[in-house]
Amino acid sequence: MRLVLDNSVSMRWLFGDGGKQAVDYANHVLDVLEMPEAEVMVPAIWSLEVANVIARAEAKALLTEARSSEFIGLLQEMNIRIDASTSVHALDGSLQLARRFGLSAYDASYLELSLREGLPLATLDTDLRRAMKKTGVKLA
Repeated sequence: MRLVLDNSVSMRWLFGDGGKQAVDYANHVLDVLEMPEAEVMVPAIWSLEVANVIARAEAKALLTEARSSEFIGLLQEMNIRIDASTSVHALDGSLQLARRFGLSAYDASYLELSLREGLPLATLDTDLRRAMKKTGVKLA
């Protein structure tokens, strides 16, 4: 299965926090990604979002550097493909989606990638899910 992965899901794997439905959904996506044929796409901003959440959590002593390194190693073992065209579409497609649906440009980049590639999107973000319904993007 091919899909676009939002940072909200990957961070749920790291912290395991949130409601039962959110944790169950994140674990379901992880199970799907462990299949040999799974391929994950992310916009170029994803790595920076991951790094930002980790750096902030470490600064607040919510996460140790050792745990962060272990998690990053797990992410690097996954078949995650970073979209090289994110910046090309940032000032047109992503910006238009951000305007249309009141999303951050970061969130709009996930939606833009899903639309461009015709892939479902794995996300826990409420606003992004709302925009997905309006554009016909399926939830992974």
